[in-house]
Order: sequence, then C-alpha cells, then structure tokens
Amino acid sequence: MTVTKAEMAYFLMDEMRLTRLTSLELVNGLFDTIRETLASGEDVKLSGFGNFTLREKAARPGRNPKNGEPFEIAARRVVTFKVSQKIKEHSSALAKG
Repeated sequence: MTVTKAEMAYFLMDEMRLTRLTSLELVNGLFDTIRETLASGEDVKLSGFGNFTLREKAARPGRNPKNGEPFEIAARRVVTFKVSQKIKEHSSALAKG
C-alpha cells in the first residue's frame, strides 16, 4: 500500500481537526525540512520511524541498455532510508495476521 502526501493531510484533518490548508502546510513543511536537512549534508533520524542517510557512490563503469556501449556513471550522493525496528515489528505482526 502506498500513502500519499494528500492522504497524510486528510489523516491530519480527521484526527487533529485541522483545516485542509493547515494539514497540507504541515505535511509539505515536514518534507521540505527533511529535504533541506539532507541537502545541507546532515542525516535525518525520526524516532520510531527510521533514518534517512546520505551515501557517496563512487563513479563506476556502466553500459547503455539501448546500444550496449560502455560509459562511466558519474559519482553522486544518494539518500538511503533504513526503517526502524518498531516499524519492522509492526509490519511483521500485520503480515502474520
């Protein structure tokens, strides 16, 4: 199941009795803060949810899938997410029924 930002905002509207605009501002503000923090080079740790971390990937050889020609994939920084133990436990409990 996929949860969208709009669904998060509707959840806040229902649970917290916030207006639609306030809910959307809160959700967008959360993601903006996460994005800005990562862009500044810092990791984001959300207790009980998980960690967003930055990882440097070295340049490496690649191949164009259309024509098979080799080329170099540039070095870059990527964001990784590791889910918290609480979420893992909750997910496995739901899967078991």
